[in-house]
Amino acid sequence: MARKRASENLKMSAAEARGRFAEVINRVAFGKDRVLLTRRNRALAAMVPLEDVELLEELEERADLRAWRRAREEVRRKGTIPWKQLKKQLDLG
Repeated sequence: MARKRASENLKMSAAEARGRFAEVINRVAFGKDRVLLTRRNRALAAMVPLEDVELLEELEERADLRAWRRAREEVRRKGTIPWKQLKKQLDLG
């Protein structure tokens, strides 16, 4: 279930964020705001609450685990190719 966000998504230039760094970091850390940093009106980076980073890392771990399980199952079904044979197929010498 997706959690509701009571916070804001802000957009500001990197220069503005630099000048207001303490305020911006507090909004991110304590207000749970997300800040999109721009340079010449182009997205450059984002400041997000730690909880968002932790959630992203957890999702990446789950995706990696699913990919590993699929690869392991494919090896069980199809077997593997010896390195020398693969090098020859790929014309690697």
